[in-house]
Amino acid sequence: MSSIEASKHPARLQKVLGPIQLWAIAVGLVISGEYFGWSYGWNTAGTLGFLIATVLVATMYTTFIFSFTELSTAIPHAGGPFAYARRAFGPSGGFVAGFATLVEFVFAPPAIALAIGAYLNVQFPGINPKWFALGAYVIFIGLNWIGVRIAATFELFVTVLAILELLVFMGVVTPGWSMAHFVANGWAGGDVLNGTAISGIFASIPFAIWFFLAIEGAAMAAEEARDPHRTIPLAYTTGILTLVVLAFGVMIFAGGVGDWRKLSNINDPLPQAMKTVVGENSGWLHMLVWIGLFGLIASFHGIIMGYSRQIFALARAGYLPATFAALSPRFNTPHRALVAGGVIGVAAIFSDEWVQFGGQTLTANIVTMAVLGAIVMYLISMAALFKLRRAEPGLERTYKAPFYPWFPAIALGLGVVCLGAMVWFNGMLTLLFLVLMALAYGYFRLTAEQRRTAAPDEMLSTTV
Repeated sequence: MSSIEASKHPARLQKVLGPIQLWAIAVGLVISGEYFGWSYGWNTAGTLGFLIATVLVATMYTTFIFSFTELSTAIPHAGGPFAYARRAFGPSGGFVAGFATLVEFVFAPPAIALAIGAYLNVQFPGINPKWFALGAYVIFIGLNWIGVRIAATFELFVTVLAILELLVFMGVVTPGWSMAHFVANGWAGGDVLNGTAISGIFASIPFAIWFFLAIEGAAMAAEEARDPHRTIPLAYTTGILTLVVLAFGVMIFAGGVGDWRKLSNINDPLPQAMKTVVGENSGWLHMLVWIGLFGLIASFHGIIMGYSRQIFALARAGYLPATFAALSPRFNTPHRALVAGGVIGVAAIFSDEWVQFGGQTLTANIVTMAVLGAIVMYLISMAALFKLRRAEPGLERTYKAPFYPWFPAIALGLGVVCLGAMVWFNGMLTLLFLVLMALAYGYFRLTAEQRRTAAPDEMLSTTV
């Protein structure tokens, strides 16, 4: 399709999602963070140090989501943060937010896919977990391809199962839990809060963020939501409360069933924690492995949905090649965007064959990379909220951030602290992030004509 034709016929997504489906997307995007990834934080901070980091991050996310919801309802756009930043700060602001969101949503799925492989490897130890990860990409790109209604219904199903499984985990390990186990060796560098422990707390921040990473992705389904001004606030407020309860419950129960240090550098901490209580041959353990996969699948599937909408929105606005804004003629889904994100994710899964960073595991590095993108996006989103409040007081806001300006200011301040800690402790990954951003910015500068001829988008206008 030529640029002239595209401007006459901008691509449109179907409005089919209700509040329960959006809640499931919001929670499902994140819930794999309760199953794995977070326990790497114990490796750097200890259980008590990581508990402090999680309280700080949970405060950031709670204030952020209650503020971010104002943007999502005022500008219900598939680009999510990209659309808010572009409306507030123009094309360059849109570039920064779009790039950061892409990094978050393209790098999170390979980490989850590796965890899926690790869980299945418990049952099939003779098969390389990476092949399971590759198979997950093929299956769930295909599921997202065949329609958002089917994809959202599946997301609701697996998210509810995943929540039930986490509750079952907490119940089953309760008889083996003790406070003594949880607090033993609870500080990094010793049993007291000292300089090493404080350093460990800040170093563990990326893994505390993993508990909540990508909840904002539900905003990318806003164009497909029925009555987004009502359904998005319901989805976000109930979603963040659900996740805060689950995050603290899982961390505290897993940390008190034995020597938590054995769980601090692996991709399947919950099965291994349960094994300590019920034994290796228990039916409870096998149930956790199989049903626990639904938690990983819910996030994997949901984030694939999110990255495809982000790539689609960026391409539609001329920030990426227009081919990625194409919709499947049969299913009306962004099929080329789905495949593009999958190619990058699979490359990341197999990247440890030729690159290593900082002595961390591949999963830890991918998690950290995704979190870097997320924090940058959170900061520019909160800045956009402040800017739009001043620049567009007449913008229709059916939902307003509570306790404004305190909630967005707290989210912004804690976001700066988190970003500083991540840069300090992850120099090489930060450099990689900046190199990728520089390359992307070079493309952005060379493609101004592509944006000028892109399909018009009234939501990205700087007028009300």
